[in-house]
Amino acid sequence: MPPFDEYQQKIIKDPAKLSFEFVPQSLVHRDKEMQRLFSIFRQTVEGNMSQRAFLTGNVGTGKSVLSKRFCIDFKEWANEKNKGLEFVVVNCRARNTAASVLLKIIDHFDKGFPDRGFSTTEMLEILRKHIDKKNVNLIVVLDEINVLIKRSGTDLLYALSRFDEENMGGEHRLSLLLISQRPIYEFLDPATLSTFKRTNTIQFENYDKQQLWDILRDRVELALYPGTIEDETVELIADISSEWGDARFGIELLENSGMMASEENSEMIAPDHIRSAKAMTHSVITESIMTPLSDHKLLALLGISMAIRSKAYITTSEAEKAYAIASEEFEQTPRAHTRFWEYLKELDGHGLLSLRISGKGHVGKTTLISLPDIPSTVLADKVRSLLKSRGLG
Repeated sequence: MPPFDEYQQKIIKDPAKLSFEFVPQSLVHRDKEMQRLFSIFRQTVEGNMSQRAFLTGNVGTGKSVLSKRFCIDFKEWANEKNKGLEFVVVNCRARNTAASVLLKIIDHFDKGFPDRGFSTTEMLEILRKHIDKKNVNLIVVLDEINVLIKRSGTDLLYALSRFDEENMGGEHRLSLLLISQRPIYEFLDPATLSTFKRTNTIQFENYDKQQLWDILRDRVELALYPGTIEDETVELIADISSEWGDARFGIELLENSGMMASEENSEMIAPDHIRSAKAMTHSVITESIMTPLSDHKLLALLGISMAIRSKAYITTSEAEKAYAIASEEFEQTPRAHTRFWEYLKELDGHGLLSLRISGKGHVGKTTLISLPDIPSTVLADKVRSLLKSRGLG
């Protein structure tokens, strides 16, 4: 028998909770967007009106997961009011033609529907019959709609937006929820544009560090075994991912660092696991950035990489002491405090380390240093190699 049972996962108890496809029961810091979406769509149930809304924002701001959570909850709400409601989510990057989108929608009602042999007009009519037969309202979610428009134009979007026009005075049953990183209005022709209300656009802003901390803390509770990561380490992940405001990136870092910790047979996710995951996922540290640095800037970086090895953050006082030790190792006289502070600011500007003012848990205002982009051991090895190539040590 293969020895897979020996590879016990000690960190991640439920990997599915870290999947991009996972839909939490509640979404952290997206109440306002959820309420806005409900106010737009409630008339589909209470007034038999079709609606169209558009979600836009950068990657990792919660557009896709909110659309799924909304549809799940909205269907339950509609059913409580004895209104039939269904929804279909279509990823337009995977299905970027009118036929493939319609096949996905019809498949919701008819799993055996053939994948060829029908025109767009025929499939729209078949969809209409399914909706009428089940007597339901349908919300079609078109995620990454910009890809469909770029690949196949706006004909399908126009047809779906006018789907209920023939029902003069009757029920309007098909609503659209469109998702894109960029506003799509500039890509729409005037006829299609006329079917959409610009006021039904919901902008998703990037998450800030505190919001990312809350999201990550929620996923830690859901996905990890208790006691396998410290709050300070979660804060490091939030700090790194706040550069882009991207919750997906933060969750990916959490997952990858948990896997690395397990592979090392560690019982906890350490700060260097986060840095290793960052280096694997989105590293911006290269030797070309370090090569032009002066010897003492490199010694400062070496000292920091040694001092921070088992920590998420160190203080500037700890960093300066470590710089003095690194200077002694390479038989150099450390520079004065003012010059060392200048080194820190320049290294921060290069993205080789990160400076921030302390928050809770620290007395007074203290500047903290972190290494967001590279494991401390890897950085130390690179710096030592570079210093030795210059004849030092």
